[in-house]
Amino acid sequence: MDIRLKRAYDAAARSDGPRILVDRIWPRGVSKEAADIAHWLKGLSPSTELRKWFDHDPDKWDEFQKRYLKELKADEASDDLETFKNLLAEQKRITLVFAAKDTEHNNAVALKAFVQEDKL
Repeated sequence: MDIRLKRAYDAAARSDGPRILVDRIWPRGVSKEAADIAHWLKGLSPSTELRKWFDHDPDKWDEFQKRYLKELKADEASDDLETFKNLLAEQKRITLVFAAKDTEHNNAVALKAFVQEDKL
């Protein structure tokens, strides 16, 4: 499985495969056409409380990942998590789309790592 990561502000490409938005809020200033999102899985995004606590602080990255994984395994995320797992099984390549400026410390990076480490 090839999982790519891309900011919502970067141009979509045919090679992206299905593009999955993993943010709770639609990226500001990005049209639905330009984003070319196949699935918007809000349940895969961190809670508002966790997102605000983390605030993209690299010093909180390890703890953020632990809390985020716990949230993903909670009942509220189950439908979107099931959809996500089905997409992983059906597709050769997907692209996780996110809006964060920090391309190394965000929920899409963590989500990709969880898949690669077989934690979901």
